[in-house]
Amino acid sequence: MTEFDIVPPEAIASGDATDAYFNRTVEALEHADRNPTVVAELTASQFRSGDWKVFAGLKDTAQLLAGRDVDVYALREGQLFDGGPVMWIEGPYLEFCRLETSLLGFLSHATGMATAALEARRAAPDSLVLSFGSRHVHPSIGAMLERSALLGGFDGISNVAAGEVIGREAGGTMPHALVICFGRGNQEAAWRAFDEAVGPQVPRVALCDTYDDEIEESLRAVEAVEDLDSVRIDTTSSRRGEFRHILRELRWKLDARGHEDVGIFASGGIDPETMRELRDVADGFGVGGYVSNADPVDFALDIVEVKGEPAAKRGKLDGKKQVYRTGDGDHHIAPADRAAPDDGEPLMDVLIKDGDLLREFDLDEAAGRAQEDAERVGFAGFDSRL
Repeated sequence: MTEFDIVPPEAIASGDATDAYFNRTVEALEHADRNPTVVAELTASQFRSGDWKVFAGLKDTAQLLAGRDVDVYALREGQLFDGGPVMWIEGPYLEFCRLETSLLGFLSHATGMATAALEARRAAPDSLVLSFGSRHVHPSIGAMLERSALLGGFDGISNVAAGEVIGREAGGTMPHALVICFGRGNQEAAWRAFDEAVGPQVPRVALCDTYDDEIEESLRAVEAVEDLDSVRIDTTSSRRGEFRHILRELRWKLDARGHEDVGIFASGGIDPETMRELRDVADGFGVGGYVSNADPVDFALDIVEVKGEPAAKRGKLDGKKQVYRTGDGDHHIAPADRAAPDDGEPLMDVLIKDGDLLREFDLDEAAGRAQEDAERVGFAGFDSRL
């Protein structure tokens, strides 16, 4: 058997990547010759929750809906929200009935990861932060993970194939396996082989915790490799003691020996709390599981209008809605036909009109939007006083 257990893109595009009851719905509606024009909203919570999230996954969602007989309004990619709709779709229901499963999956998983990435980014705003999480997810979603990490503000990614998909070059230096292949006591040979083999565009970073004390290996590495950019410390938490003390001692000893220009890069179980604790003694971080293992956001899609009339099920709010960002950073939710609040900026804007996709997706622009909006709303993932 040579095939992987991966749902192919053509199955997603056709609507076959759906929950079976949507197939039964199509059969029943077609049997009854019924296909009403509806408005369906995607929400994570109907009212303000105080739990800010970064809207992500929109690029794939838009590609799935483009070319169909629908109008779609949505937040901008990278916008922060804490309740209310993030998107609504208007059109004949059978145009998108079987797409609901994929639509929710596109948005739920990416939004969770991008939010975690923003939390990490804001915890160490002046540090280099790289995405190391690909090994924790199914390889078929590697590009989604890396895009979400960059959307949340990360500086770089590690997954080569994902980089080709999203148009970004992956980076990386050496694993413990390289050092181990040279054997205990031969760390210098491994570091020199790396330095001699890789291209000049690759940063010279030595992994310095394979066999001996982190500080001892680091001091050996700076002597073995000329113009070393940094040392990476990746020791498992069960073996490294008090991490902050180790890195402070390492910084002191590097500086005392004239290596003030050699940076310190920390990886291995890094989360925002760790980053806040270490950001004054480490120059950069590799963040993996905190982003890749983030919980998906529990989006739902609900019909709120049928043929222009309120039609939401019990427990859901009727009618098409608009959301606004007010000057004080509030996220205001109101019926779409009501006047905007004072100084309210509408956030739901046209994405698709009569099937035509009207937006382009610039990842750098979306990442900038996430950072700006985080400042504006006082995103809880960052406290400048820490």
